[in-house]
Amino acid sequence: MRWFTADLHIHSVLSPCGGLEMSPVALMQRVQDLKIDWIAITDHNSMANCPAYEKVAGDFGIAFTWGVEIQTAEEIHLLAYFDDHSQAQEFDKLLYSSLLPLQNDADFFGDQVVIDENENIIKLEERALINSSIWGVDEAVDMIRNHDGYCMPAHIDATANSIISQLGFIPNPEMFDAFGITAKCNVEAYKQQVPYLETNSLIRSSDAHYLADMGSGWTKFYVEKPVMEEIMLTVSGTNGRLISI
Repeated sequence: MRWFTADLHIHSVLSPCGGLEMSPVALMQRVQDLKIDWIAITDHNSMANCPAYEKVAGDFGIAFTWGVEIQTAEEIHLLAYFDDHSQAQEFDKLLYSSLLPLQNDADFFGDQVVIDENENIIKLEERALINSSIWGVDEAVDMIRNHDGYCMPAHIDATANSIISQLGFIPNPEMFDAFGITAKCNVEAYKQQVPYLETNSLIRSSDAHYLADMGSGWTKFYVEKPVMEEIMLTVSGTNGRLISI
């Protein structure tokens, strides 16, 4: 086993609120400079850019996980991750069909760019990815599980679009694999607010939308290999696996 430095909440040029500077090569160069060796792309409500970014990550020797940041009907942000790419693609189709049929206002929110590994534009996504799915939290989690995915609420300490900001508490903590926290979260202080959560179930990430955001938050995992299944084993401390935030 070995230590991996991971940032598992990063946006690409597909997210309307993300910068066009977050192109695959520029992003991987930044990741490499920061000595981060494992990332996940988690765009809003779509995994359309995961294939391109995974290819470029591989060229840079950076481990890559497919992910997505879902906005549920309650306007809660959930992070879903998949080790199985075929399951991820099937899930992505269902997620897309669950989105409200609203058109993206590119002048206000920004373009939603789908690209290939050579940074050629494949298309501009016209459906508004910044809006909610019709799935509620329970249905979203069930759909993730049905596709062999892993799920955690994003940035639970944030004042907007977190499960706690929207509901006031976490109704069923056991339904989630882990819990995302913001880059600036003071874990010791925050634990006073959520004493029912184990520290080793918290995962810090940057939630980067721009290159300047990169490096603001990461988590270290002592695991056999960089896959989500291993992260779930760190939460329980199985066979010496460790997590450090």
